[in-house]
Amino acid sequence: MRRRKMLRAFLMLICIFVLSACKKNVGTPEDNAVSDEPPEETPLEEDGTYVFGFSGIDMENPYFITLESAIREVIEKKGYELLTKDPASSPKDQEVQIREMIEEGIDALFLCPVDWEAITPALDALKEADIKIINVDTQVKEMDYVDAYIGSNNVEAGYVCGEDLIERCPEGGKVAILECPTQNSINDRITGFEEAIAEAAKGFEVVERVDTNGEFEKALGAAKEILEKHPDVSAIMCGNDQLAVAAKTAVNLANVKTVVIYGVDGSPDIKKELKKSDGQIAGTAAQSPINIGKTAAKTAVAMLNGEDYETEIFVEVFMIDKDNVEMYGVDGWQ
Repeated sequence: MRRRKMLRAFLMLICIFVLSACKKNVGTPEDNAVSDEPPEETPLEEDGTYVFGFSGIDMENPYFITLESAIREVIEKKGYELLTKDPASSPKDQEVQIREMIEEGIDALFLCPVDWEAITPALDALKEADIKIINVDTQVKEMDYVDAYIGSNNVEAGYVCGEDLIERCPEGGKVAILECPTQNSINDRITGFEEAIAEAAKGFEVVERVDTNGEFEKALGAAKEILEKHPDVSAIMCGNDQLAVAAKTAVNLANVKTVVIYGVDGSPDIKKELKKSDGQIAGTAAQSPINIGKTAAKTAVAMLNGEDYETEIFVEVFMIDKDNVEMYGVDGWQ
């Protein structure tokens, strides 16, 4: 019995020795310590990625499509993200969409306001969220909210149209205006145009001015009514090229040959009309949405990176007419 107990004890010692030998010892006791606490997470490093928003006036307008594309090209080339919303000329929708983009975490917004006054609550929300505002193309009324503005000299754009009209109609005449008071860029263009014709030796009379809300269909209807009421009108000044296309359509339908039409933008559609020998489009004060967009994008990136940038940039405008349209081509924007 005693021998059996001794054998059992001997076997237990062998087992203990074997189990101890199976443990892989690496380093110090601290290296092999077992803890019930979860391992500490290493914080992720900031990767410097920015998210930008774009809110244009109407993304069916070729001008804003081109402007957005130019901005997107620069932003995505730098590895950043651009979110685009289309308010379709609705101030209410624009405010809702801007608030959505705030919730989506944008760092800066490229903004073309549908209504330069109604946009103020959205500007306030952007500032409260510490989001940079790059105002593009058409100014907001409360410019104190804006971190930078990039656009054309819109007063000059209207002025060169007025100067051209004086040359074409030295005896003066009746003028109609298709405008959009909620868009300050168009307001400035009409102001510049009226300043120019006021300097004419012979008088020009503005017989009609219609708020088109910047929409093609409203402009078309307005132009038709103008031509019915004033068949002897000499010129129609339009706040942008989209409105000028509407006026041209109305003139064609009415088969009026004597009226001349002015637009602002320098769009491919208008340049194609300028190539026609019998077209009623006299000229367009050309902007460059490509240059404006790229400049705005570079400004925004510099702003977020804490680099120097200009707070106000006006891009040059110039007249395109039948005499020089070949220089700029008709297949794209300048």
